[in-house]
Amino acid sequence: MKAAELLSRLWEVEFMRFAVIGTAAFVVDTTVLYVALGAGLGLYSGRVVSYLVAATFTWYGNRRITFATHAYGAPAIAAEWLRFLLTNLVGGAVNYATYAVLVSQFEFVRSYPVLGVAVGSIAGLGVNFTLSKLLVFRAQ
Repeated sequence: MKAAELLSRLWEVEFMRFAVIGTAAFVVDTTVLYVALGAGLGLYSGRVVSYLVAATFTWYGNRRITFATHAYGAPAIAAEWLRFLLTNLVGGAVNYATYAVLVSQFEFVRSYPVLGVAVGSIAGLGVNFTLSKLLVFRAQ
């Protein structure tokens, strides 16, 4: 197998793992959003809380599974987590903006915010994968 083919295959495997962890994070995100709504937070502030919890879940899952061979040792964990959150603010902004537009424009999505979370998550997936691979979990 040529080096370019091997690299392409590695990216595909990592992307699939990233997407699986992202799917689990979607469940975390949605669950926390509904708990936050039940606790009295609004659709927007509740989403900020749920996003931060889901982003932390995603960082940990990708650190342990998707990019395990690239993850830094214990002393760098806090810095890596912060770098992940800051780097993924771009994908997070795409995610949140998509959610906010859908919630503000469609009564059906306002009634079922899980739909906005789902579309927002898909919108930010490619951005977050690319930035995570290149800037957070780059090979040592």
